Amino acid sequence: MNKTISLACGNGGEENNELISQVFYKAFKNDILDKSEDAAIIHNGELAFSTDSFTVSPLFFAGGDIGKLAVCGTCNDLAMMGAKPKYLTCSVIIEEGFETRELEKIVRSMKKELGINGAIVVSGDTKVVPKGSVDKIFINTTGIGEVLKKGISSNNITKDDIIIVNRDIGCHGAAIFVAREGIEMSSSLRSDCESLFPQVKALLDANIKITAMRDATRGGVSAVLNEWAKQSNICVEVEEESIPISDEVKGICEMLGFEATALANEGTFVLAVNHDDAERAVEILKTFESCKSAAIIANVTDAYPKKVVLKSSWGTSRFLDTPSGELLPRIC
Repeated sequence: MNKTISLACGNGGEENNELISQVFYKAFKNDILDKSEDAAIIHNGELAFSTDSFTVSPLFFAGGDIGKLAVCGTCNDLAMMGAKPKYLTCSVIIEEGFETRELEKIVRSMKKELGINGAIVVSGDTKVVPKGSVDKIFINTTGIGEVLKKGISSNNITKDDIIIVNRDIGCHGAAIFVAREGIEMSSSLRSDCESLFPQVKALLDANIKITAMRDATRGGVSAVLNEWAKQSNICVEVEEESIPISDEVKGICEMLGFEATALANEGTFVLAVNHDDAERAVEILKTFESCKSAAIIANVTDAYPKKVVLKSSWGTSRFLDTPSGELLPRIC
């Protein structure tokens, strides 16, 4: 570890993993935390429990705002463990001088997203700090969900599974960058920020054999697949051409040298599903408007344990590594 914390330590990639493992996991080590899931499974497997903090800049962007993000982020972490979001806490740190009108707009966004999830805010905290002590507003949400399907875990993926993504990737990271830099685009590029529980519920209602799920937030799809490869001691072989990427996101990546697989998402999740149910899972996801590009993207093998291999349409292969460096700080 370096002697000081850099922005790269919050990127969801290699530096972020190092910070978490060498500082927080080292101090707080226990059996639940060691599973490294999107949410902790507690109370004899009946409840999922998660927390998240949101510092996105700008606060308002195409497709959402910090309020929508704060509810989606925590509720999605619960949904990824097969749980229905039920109860949230909401804590806010507000800079003096922040406009009440903007705060009300943020809270309205939170209320709307809570309704989609069927969840309620039951507790909270508000702090106001002197101007310059915080950048406008930071929000923390903690959530408890009722587990509808037990046993979903990124530690249990095997060669019987197929890897699926629910929609095109990289939209949130690209949209935040465009908004932050003031780039004018004549396109429909919007953040994918969305509550995922309705999609998860549809898969569970259809009895899809789900092994693992994870929303591809900081570090993107690359981070998720590398985490899974290490956690389950598997090799994930990805067909590059099968990864759905919109033309707008491709354009941003080509212009700025980004990798779409490393861009953050807030309504995109990766699934490991038993191969018998993979096609049916894709069909169910495609019934949702935002998931028309849902696709199978990878197989699970034992070719290179704990590695992700990206296979091109030209017949070449390369390792897809965990993202590193300062990607886009403060994207959630």
